[in-house]
Amino acid sequence: MKAENMKFLYAGILIALVLSVLAPFLASSDPDGLESAAEGVIEESKMAELEEMEPVVGAPMPDYAIAGMGKSGEIAAIVLGTLLVLGISFGFGKLFNKKV
Repeated sequence: MKAENMKFLYAGILIALVLSVLAPFLASSDPDGLESAAEGVIEESKMAELEEMEPVVGAPMPDYAIAGMGKSGEIAAIVLGTLLVLGISFGFGKLFNKKV
């Protein structure tokens, strides 16, 4: 890979990590985007029923946080998730990289 491309890659990773650290402080404490859209499409009684259902598989870090750690748990969860997605993407890139 060219040095110029590597600088671009590192800059992108750095930006992703900075956003990961800042996200808990910048995010709204009252998010309503997806829930608001669902309320416009799904009846209120059905919505209440869906909210009370237990998930089939539990989230490893529900609500983008590590329980009992406060804001630092939120930061750690988001940074871990970001690094995991970057690692998986890198792995798939290496796996499916075909030189033509």
